[in-house]
Amino acid sequence: MIDTVIFDLDGTLLNTLEDLKDSTNFALRKFNYPERTVEEVRNFVGNGVQKLIERAIPNGLENKDYAECLKLFKNHYAQNMYNKTAPYPGIKEMLEELKLKGIKTAVVSNKFDLAVKELCSKYFGNLIEIAIGESENVRKKPAPDSVLRAIKELNSKKEFCIYSGDSDVDVQTARNTGIDCIGVTWGFRDRALLEQEGAKYIINKPFELIETINKINSCN
Repeated sequence: MIDTVIFDLDGTLLNTLEDLKDSTNFALRKFNYPERTVEEVRNFVGNGVQKLIERAIPNGLENKDYAECLKLFKNHYAQNMYNKTAPYPGIKEMLEELKLKGIKTAVVSNKFDLAVKELCSKYFGNLIEIAIGESENVRKKPAPDSVLRAIKELNSKKEFCIYSGDSDVDVQTARNTGIDCIGVTWGFRDRALLEQEGAKYIINKPFELIETINKINSCN
């Protein structure tokens, strides 16, 4: 019986793409580097902000301005991450239904930890019980470390958990954790990639997550 859902954040619960693009381009402009389009940034995200800037700046980690560009991005994003970000339609209603059903929830993201906690608090309040982002000495997704920590903090067990996200990183994270994945098609990647990666379930609307869990639980 599924009693716990672990969510990705960007591209799954929140549409953060425009604010990520704006902060990326703010940092790049400071060094007169070419700015990036929304579609480019969409393909750069998913592995944490270090990887985002590595992909956005010319020559990546070899660029002498990489570290300063990353610092500028983080500072700008911390002050501007609410400008255009919003939950996807139907997300809050889905989370409210999960809470009514007594299903535990957590967010695990490769975004830096402070931003994850602040975004979850602002947009979801007590609808998300645990929010975990990137921090030192903890491997980022697709390593299972942060998901396992969330499961432990929720006092749950792997066999009662399911993971939901929008990207190949999320499907891999679920697999590495040893739990099933519900892939979502409204985020930063497309259905074909989720199918290619082997997501067990794929949904097109948030409330289909409730239906999927109900079907799983009715079979057990």
